Amino acid sequence: MKTILLRSAVSIALLTTLSLANEKVHWGYTGHGAPDSWGKLSPKYHTCSEGKNQSPIDVRSSLDASLDPLTLHYSKSSKEVINNGHAIQVNMEAGDNMVVDGITFDLKQFHFHSPSENHIEGKSFPLEAHYVHLDKDGNIAVLALMFEEGKENEVLSKIWSKMPKEAGGKNTLALSNAAASLLPENKEYYRFNGSLTTPPCTEGVRWLVLKTPVTISKAQVEAFLHIMHHPNNRPVQSTNARVIVK
Repeated sequence: MKTILLRSAVSIALLTTLSLANEKVHWGYTGHGAPDSWGKLSPKYHTCSEGKNQSPIDVRSSLDASLDPLTLHYSKSSKEVINNGHAIQVNMEAGDNMVVDGITFDLKQFHFHSPSENHIEGKSFPLEAHYVHLDKDGNIAVLALMFEEGKENEVLSKIWSKMPKEAGGKNTLALSNAAASLLPENKEYYRFNGSLTTPPCTEGVRWLVLKTPVTISKAQVEAFLHIMHHPNNRPVQSTNARVIVK
């Protein structure tokens, strides 16, 4: 039991958001702390440069495995939206979950990267959302959703209206059915093994990337980047020997 609790604590710590002012090691997306330097910033970030199953990747299907339909139980409201200096993140009420490999993964938060971190068949998207889940043992599963330029996204508008302008800021966001409301009707997906896309780049993450994007307006993309001040995507990593299934 102590081992399980410790493992859970470690995984939760990986996902805990801190303002830049509270970080002991400054990492980011530009300058000295940019992605190509992450593995050198701290011994704890060694996997960022030495790992063999790093995310994001260019998702190119290599095996048709007739994956089971996604099992999502999303119905809860969001609690708050925060600016952690690296992304805009929506924290969720407890109760939403996703079942993968017969294991229940609880949804903790979802956050956004612009442009997209993962690519699909060589294509980059203007925005990507990551739905971050933990199981009872602290294992991580991420559901990724792409946004393509088009009409204004009404759900994003509600989130964007509450985006804190400064790193470390947070605002209450009581958005009903928050996680499900962004998703497309078609939930076919790709699956592969990967890592967190931010330090410490922990591997062993189950990645599920939805094939069907939803829309975001050009103005909404610009509003996000205005708050972040620069792109917040890690470049695509080598797939190496990984198999991507659909």
